[in-house]
Amino acid sequence: MELESILGYLQNKTILVTGATGFLGMVFVEKILRVQPDVKRLYLMLRASDTKSATDRMHDQIIGKELFRVLKDKWGTNFDSFIAEKVVAVPGDVTFDDLGVKEIKLREEMCNGIEIILNSAGTTNFDERYDIALSVNAFGVQHVLSFAKKCLKLEMLLHVSTG
Repeated sequence: MELESILGYLQNKTILVTGATGFLGMVFVEKILRVQPDVKRLYLMLRASDTKSATDRMHDQIIGKELFRVLKDKWGTNFDSFIAEKVVAVPGDVTFDDLGVKEIKLREEMCNGIEIILNSAGTTNFDERYDIALSVNAFGVQHVLSFAKKCLKLEMLLHVSTG
């Protein structure tokens, strides 16, 4: 697939990213926002207890990183409004049913709009306790698949594995 066709495909798409605080997820988010600013929306699934905590985590651990400097320079004083328009921090966790998204309205909005899911959530600590690694890296995938089946417009599910 040529770059132009990929960029064209991503135009006006709604994407869910799990594992957005990880290396691959963060690079994916920055790249999409930089090369295809006409993406409709990016939902970033973040382990957090509520929307404020998820939003704070998004700004501290993703948007606030040096990786986003080029994007900040490009948008200048409009950067914050660009992010607010395009990116939604979603409190949740892949280890739970419905990805731990408790807000019914948000969950319905996501299920009605998401066209692409990038599942890059996982523990990369290879000394992790077995029950935790299994919960995230195996059962988490099952929860993402179950959620994907509820997404009415889903076109693509991309899963990145840690092992």
